[in-house]
Amino acid sequence: MISAPLPRSSASHSFGSWVWLIPGVCVALIVAAPIFYLFLSWGQVDQQLWQHLLDTQLLRLISNTVILVVAVAIGTTLVGVSLAWLTALCDFPGRAWMDWALMLPLAIPPYVFAFVVLGIFDFGGVFQNSLGRIFPQYIGGDARSTGMLVLVMTSVLYPYVYLLTRNIFLMQGRAAFDVARSLGASPFEAAWRVALPMARPGIIAGVSLVMMETLADFGAVSVFNYDTFTTAIYKSWISLFSLATASQLASLLLLFVISVIMLERTTRGRGRIEQKSTRTELFQLKGIAAVAASGWCLLVLALAFALPVAQLISWVANSASNSGIFSAIFSSSTLRLIQNTFVLALGSALAIVAIVFLINLSVRQNKNASVFSEIAGLGYALPGSVLAVGIVAVSAHLDDLFSGPATDGFLVGGLLGLFFAYLIRFYRPANSPIESAMARLRPELGESAQSLGASKMRIAGKIYLPMLTPGILAAMLLAMIDIMKEMPATLMLRPFGWDTLATQIYSLTSEAEWQRAAAPALILIAVSCVPVIMLIRQSLSGNR
Repeated sequence: MISAPLPRSSASHSFGSWVWLIPGVCVALIVAAPIFYLFLSWGQVDQQLWQHLLDTQLLRLISNTVILVVAVAIGTTLVGVSLAWLTALCDFPGRAWMDWALMLPLAIPPYVFAFVVLGIFDFGGVFQNSLGRIFPQYIGGDARSTGMLVLVMTSVLYPYVYLLTRNIFLMQGRAAFDVARSLGASPFEAAWRVALPMARPGIIAGVSLVMMETLADFGAVSVFNYDTFTTAIYKSWISLFSLATASQLASLLLLFVISVIMLERTTRGRGRIEQKSTRTELFQLKGIAAVAASGWCLLVLALAFALPVAQLISWVANSASNSGIFSAIFSSSTLRLIQNTFVLALGSALAIVAIVFLINLSVRQNKNASVFSEIAGLGYALPGSVLAVGIVAVSAHLDDLFSGPATDGFLVGGLLGLFFAYLIRFYRPANSPIESAMARLRPELGESAQSLGASKMRIAGKIYLPMLTPGILAAMLLAMIDIMKEMPATLMLRPFGWDTLATQIYSLTSEAEWQRAAAPALILIAVSCVPVIMLIRQSLSGNR
């Protein structure tokens, strides 16, 4: 049962108050330990293996990673900002529903979109087979190109930029734009020199999220056989059996992530958002401009959401037996995968939400605990492959210090190490709704109820619990969905034989079994749509 927050008094500096720092310190140490051991791994360098990497792969890994991150950042900026401008400030046919529908691609994991694109456009795919029938002398081409991978990543990640930029455009309204136009600026000049600079904080925040997601991606790049640091980390550990080299590569990738975070905070800190409380008047687009706006939004939505979902449904329908599509999706093997995924996600999410709630309660009792909560939230920027290698490094060190059967497989080969990876990776998404709900708990409510004779237990059950329940449920749901979709950490740390929907998709797509991967992919998308719809509703209600 939730206890009522303690009123502020001089007792907050007592020993009992400092006890509330313990949960935050423990979680902060869990986040810091894998990172510490990653950099500690440089004390033992396999010179022969590193020489091989330097001669054959390292420069390609760096260039591929930089090219992919920069190209996806540019692509999502162009797509996300243009869509945000149209839906926030312009009126055109279809705007009312495309305003929220353009966020739906967030529900599609990048690795799912990647294998759907290859299944359509690669050798033997639907597109090339159709061209071959129309033009018998058509030879075909390889769809595994850098440009196609950039298109895939842009299609599923642009909603980050779209959502944050759209919210700022709604706050700004069109007043500044109209002032610039009245001073003789052309529409392009007014947008480029006034509106976009004012929206810079949202654009940079969205692009930084895109860059971190691109750095962390493992599934899409592995499907495309595009070597980046995440694939090199996996191969160094699994294929070359060198945990030290994998840790060193992971530490280099972590430097990329830290650079993105520092760049985002430095650049965004220079901008300021001026919020408006009144609803802005929309630009009324007519004629060719209206058709172009509707066409652009429909094109993005069709390519980023409708096309992959339709292709997955088609594959499932083609592979369905006489018992129908339902039986094809929910076969015995798929049901086992759903069970493993759900048990893992539910158990981990329950534990994570309980820890997050305890730390937020600690912050209300001792403000110093907020520092450790912020440290714990930094784990969201860590790629799953980096976390997996760091946790294995910690486990190996513990085995060396306390050799014996009690520590064998303490973190690796069981669910504990996987839970730690989920806790580090998804603490921040689970913390946000609970933190917001906690902020609405004013001490005056409990004090007023106590003055009327209510006990602390009754105050907690009748006042605080109903106010906290929406935040707790939202945190629970967001954590579950993130865990279900997570691939690299699950793939590298899961117990033997414990396959999930995400790992099964990886296993099938690595063998080009697109149709067999369609059923678990559809289930993942359907489940992922739940938090996306929640996000859409929250976004729309916040701007009405």
